[in-house]
Amino acid sequence: MPIPKIISVDDHVVEPPDLWSSRLPSRYLDRGPRIVRERGRMGGPVGMQWEADESGEWADIWYYDDLVSPFSRLSAAVGMGDLGFATTTFDEIRPGAWKQTERLLDMDANHMDASICFPNTLPRFCGQTFMEREDKELGLLCVEAYNDWMIDEWCAGDGKGRLIPLTIVPLWDVELAAQEVRRCANKGSYAIAFSENPHPLGLPSIHTGYWDPLFATCQETQTVVCMHIGSSSKMPITTPDAPFIVSSTLTFQNAMGSLIDWVFSGTLARFPDLTIAYSEGQVGWMPYIMERMDKLWAERVDNSFGSGLPEAPTSYIKDRVLGCIFDDETGLANRDRIGMDLITFEVDYPHADSTFPETEKVAMKICEKAGLNAEEIYALMRGNAIRGFGLERFGITK
Repeated sequence: MPIPKIISVDDHVVEPPDLWSSRLPSRYLDRGPRIVRERGRMGGPVGMQWEADESGEWADIWYYDDLVSPFSRLSAAVGMGDLGFATTTFDEIRPGAWKQTERLLDMDANHMDASICFPNTLPRFCGQTFMEREDKELGLLCVEAYNDWMIDEWCAGDGKGRLIPLTIVPLWDVELAAQEVRRCANKGSYAIAFSENPHPLGLPSIHTGYWDPLFATCQETQTVVCMHIGSSSKMPITTPDAPFIVSSTLTFQNAMGSLIDWVFSGTLARFPDLTIAYSEGQVGWMPYIMERMDKLWAERVDNSFGSGLPEAPTSYIKDRVLGCIFDDETGLANRDRIGMDLITFEVDYPHADSTFPETEKVAMKICEKAGLNAEEIYALMRGNAIRGFGLERFGITK
């Protein structure tokens, strides 16, 4: 069966070199985020620190106050071939990674209708870079500048209705975060990037209730809370000497732990109209977790294990928790237990896992292997994203 035009709920945009330097007040231009092209190499104790060296390779480096962040090929991998952890420049990456016109052309060539783009290089997946710097006044200006660029430029003009805005919040202050959600909603953005687990960032956990003002505002404005794998700045590992492929295999654990936290913290119970989405988390793990949560709740309804939920845990997941896959045959094979209406699709352009430019073929293959019918294929490729993200607000209705 044919694959309908795809709506990807997890892509990324490489922030243009002048995003902040063209928007920040002049007094911050020598401290705000800016690109410097220089020669050097990765070094330091673990080979992950940039060391300027006239005999080294050319690279584009983000400088921001005390932060020195080399532009990694992994952040814009499509068309790069051999990747490793090498640095790169804006001249070397595919233009669609950061230029709107070229991105729309790449989407057309890849059977894509619409795309939701997470932050990429400097802010990281939920804007935690701006939380980590000491100057929070500058940090807030950087957050606002990013969001204005996302709404007014990246998702405007020819991109309107095809590039769907996803904004960030000042994580260090929940009241400011709620205000930014409202400001962006008034400008036409209804999705934010949030951390899958704020605790490793040194922030209050989801169990504290600290974030309730933010979630209340998201519920009121019908803003989706999107959590990307790695947005806690922490990835699952087994041993310190395990190769990177071990962590890459286990990435779903971050989404799994996060969902359990959201359920048993009572957050989904307190905000019955709030929608959350897990990007790049896959869904093959969900059937057992849903079974386990319900069984433990039923056995220990007296709260002896710390659960005071009035209803079974899975009752809070239906229609409100979106999983996201790019290649999860196990999850699709168990779609009846998960709920087909919870599964969305991603392309992950321009990252190393991206299926670009063969996404239509990949999608057709996994749909055929899972035995999806036409209605299920539509739900996976478009329908669930339209409903879950309220894309009718952008003119996407079917």
